[in-house]
Formats: sequence, C-alpha cells, structure tokens
Amino acid sequence: MNTLSHEQAVFSIAAVERDTGLSKDTLRVWERRYGFPAPARNANGERLYPQDQLDRLRLIRRLLDAGHRPARIVAATAEELADLVETLRNESVDPQAPEHDATLLQCVCLHRAAELAAGLRRALMKQGLQRFVVDTLAPLAAEVGEAWMRGELLVADEHLFTEQVQNLLRAAIGAQAGGDGRPRILLTTLPDELHVLGLLMAEAMLVPEGAACTSLGTRTPLADIRAAALAGAFDVVALSFSSAYPARQVVDDLLELRASLPAHVALWAGGGAVHNRHKRLDGVRVVEGLEDSLLALQEWRDAHPSQSA
Repeated sequence: MNTLSHEQAVFSIAAVERDTGLSKDTLRVWERRYGFPAPARNANGERLYPQDQLDRLRLIRRLLDAGHRPARIVAATAEELADLVETLRNESVDPQAPEHDATLLQCVCLHRAAELAAGLRRALMKQGLQRFVVDTLAPLAAEVGEAWMRGELLVADEHLFTEQVQNLLRAAIGAQAGGDGRPRILLTTLPDELHVLGLLMAEAMLVPEGAACTSLGTRTPLADIRAAALAGAFDVVALSFSSAYPARQVVDDLLELRASLPAHVALWAGGGAVHNRHKRLDGVRVVEGLEDSLLALQEWRDAHPSQSA
C-alpha cells in the first residue's frame, strides 16, 4: 500500500473526479488495469491521491480530449506524457481556424467573470447562435483546455468559464425554442459522463433549425433515458460523450440503449469517445462534430417527410 508524508497535499476520489472530469469508476478501472493512478489509503480504506498523481491525471484527461486512447497513455511514463503533450501543443495551432476575440481567454485567465460574460454576449449577438458556437465557443473551449493543461488555469478558472457559457447558452436556447418542431429530441449523457458543454452546444445548433429539444442534463441512467423517451414520445435520443469516457464501455452502453429503444426512435451519439466508431455502432447515428448535427437533422427529416412539415 502506498504511504504519504504528512506534508503532501492529498485529494479524495470525489475531488479528483470534480477536478479532472474522470469518473470514479474510470479511475478505479485504470487502477486495476494499468496500475495508475496508485492512490494511498486512509485509516478507513478510502483512496487519497497526491498532487503529482492529480497533475498527471489532468494531463491524461487533456490528451484523451485530443483523441488519444487510454491504453496508450494511462500507463505512460512522465517523460512519455511530456513528449505527447509537447506534440499536442505544436499541433494545436491551426492557421485555418476561425478568428475569435483573444481577450476572452484573457478574461478566463484573469478571473474577470463580468468581462467574460459581456464578451461572450457581444460575440453571440454579432454572429448568431450557431456561428457563435462553431466559430467562437468551440475554439475558445479548446484554448481553455490547453491553458488548463499547461498549468496556466486552475480548475476554478475552468469552472468559471463553464458556468458563464452554460448561463449564456441556456438563455439563448430558451429565447429561440419554439416547442412544436420536429423531430422531438431528448438530450442527455450517461452516468459516467460529467461534461455538459458538448450537450449544450449540440442543442444550440439544433434549436435554431426548428427541432424541439429537451435536455435531461448529465448522468442519466439507461433505464431512465428509455422511460423518458417513451413517455415524452421523442423521435430522437441524442447523447454526448467526451474523450474521457471509457472507450470499451461506450460501445456496450450505446448498443444496450439501442436495443432497449423502439426502432422508430433514432439514437444519435457525438463526441470524442465515439469518433470513427460507426462500424461498431449499428443503428446509432454517430455525429462527427457540431456541423454534422445539422446533417443528421436533415437526414431524419428526409426520412420522415410527413412528420417534418
């Protein structure tokens, strides 16, 4: 059993989950499968993670978000992780990426919540909801993640950003929601998925197109998703998965949900964990990015012309 000195800062598994977005179950699976993380235990047998392991888990989370698979990086040495992070940083500069207000990232770094909120509102008003999500919000979220990975942001700064974005998107979505459009889409995540921004950004893309979206928020059990889909007579169930979601589990979970839903209820899944998994997800529409959600919507309407009028 690992031991800790009295001087070391330690964190509970709940604190690590909040900080990294990696679920408790994922941390336990990695501990058994890869030997990392390797927490100590207190007198009650509860896991305690030292600062260096938390820092390493934060880097792993960012590499997962960039598309790396757990089997490659969780058991990697600190030097190997550093090389991967450096490569990621070098590749992160995209000269073709849409321009956006760089001062927004500065507001996050300097804890200027009011200025961040005002800047986001200005961008939204100028661009409209869909272009704001694609051209400003998505690249800004990626930059916030990169800054967090480099240690330039605290977890509190990332939470500030997430809270401001959630407030703005929910208000903008509410202002455009009509309520009677088709398809009727139920949005949520599964219990091991903590991230909400992907869900909100997808909703922000779909609502202006006249889709009627209802969000259950995050961490909804499979049985509850099925019950809500049937009770609400939804046409589509749409789920969001970050790259941190367990890779093997995502296929099993989606196929189980697909089998539990009636054939007429479409199942959409988007996010890093399902990228390029079309062949293993029979009956699931894998949404490859925000703008692909609009194509998925059009495909549904083309297949259901009498319900789309």
